[in-house]
Amino acid sequence: MIELVPAIDIIDGKCVRLSQGDYDSKKIYNENPVEVAKELEANGIRRLHVVDLDGAASHHVVNYRTLEQIATRTSLIIDFGGGVKSDEDLILAFENGAQMVTGGSIAVKNPDLFTRWLNQYGSEKIILGADVKDKKVAVNGWKDETETELMPFLQEYVHKGIQKVICTDISCDGMLQGPSLELYQEILSQQPDLFLIASGGVSSMDDIRALHDAGVPSVIFGKALYEGRITLKELYDFM
Repeated sequence: MIELVPAIDIIDGKCVRLSQGDYDSKKIYNENPVEVAKELEANGIRRLHVVDLDGAASHHVVNYRTLEQIATRTSLIIDFGGGVKSDEDLILAFENGAQMVTGGSIAVKNPDLFTRWLNQYGSEKIILGADVKDKKVAVNGWKDETETELMPFLQEYVHKGIQKVICTDISCDGMLQGPSLELYQEILSQQPDLFLIASGGVSSMDDIRALHDAGVPSVIFGKALYEGRITLKELYDFM
């Protein structure tokens, strides 16, 4: 069964969503992310993906207090990303309730530091974030594209011991037009042992079923849930 991971993206302590990573497209869905998290938990959800969008833009963790509130008021297993650029950021995330931390930009720009985290904390706690546009990795909250090719990038980190990867196709994210099924199938064909967490584009339960049928282990989704295209009852029944 595919693992269901709702996302809570945070700006100014509020639950928001963007389209294709564009901060100008921000839409606030709830003033209180803790309320959202508690409702998800009440409906059988066990995993949560929390993104500090302020942190991603400012290159250091910002919304750690919101993380701490969600962690202390629910028993959800939280992975946290956005602005984790230093040892201090990583410790701040773990101390405020993240069980896992996702590193994206840092894995591209400072691979030695990211690899040290992987060795120090282990592959159960450190997730590789691979945000992709045209099969090239993007960084800094998707504002900057790089020349780093996705497949060699994944291969390198698999060799270093990474087991979990969140792969987001930026062109799909927040667009509600379906996930990059072909991209995920290509990744799994090359890295069959990778715990691939698909992210971006999920618009309905049919998309989640398609990912499940394709053998994708886990899926992150947000806007479809907040826009009512996926209901909590549908998720509960699916589980």
